Amino acid sequence: MPSTVRTLLPVALPTAAAGAVAVAVSAVVAGGKGAIGAVVGTLVVILFMGIGLFVLERTAKSLPHLFQAMGLMLYTAQLLLLFIFVAVFKNTTLFNPRAFAITLIVATVVWVAAQIRAHMKAKILYVDPDASKGKKPENTGPST
Repeated sequence: MPSTVRTLLPVALPTAAAGAVAVAVSAVVAGGKGAIGAVVGTLVVILFMGIGLFVLERTAKSLPHLFQAMGLMLYTAQLLLLFIFVAVFKNTTLFNPRAFAITLIVATVVWVAAQIRAHMKAKILYVDPDASKGKKPENTGPST
């Protein structure tokens, strides 16, 4: 399984489940427009955060020295974009803006919590296993 899917699945599924609960609650509380607002909010969070996770993984592979700075910048940009979405759709008549905003917040918190849980459960080596055997890295490139 590709690493992006392996990382995205345990994070997107709980977010989608929380979105489904938000759709049901919004449908009961605010009717059909509330359900539509909750669906749109859930999709926006999954789309924004999924793209962000993909970009962050690509950055980690190609530019590992920029990983932490890119992560901080990316999360800041995502939160700003989510605030912009709430501001743009504040007075919409397409769906219930309150259900939309509450679902955005809940889905974002669930996404971050699921991402933290997935990272904590990931088996990431923090020690180089070859270093304990006394092996030195082979010099395969030209010496300068």
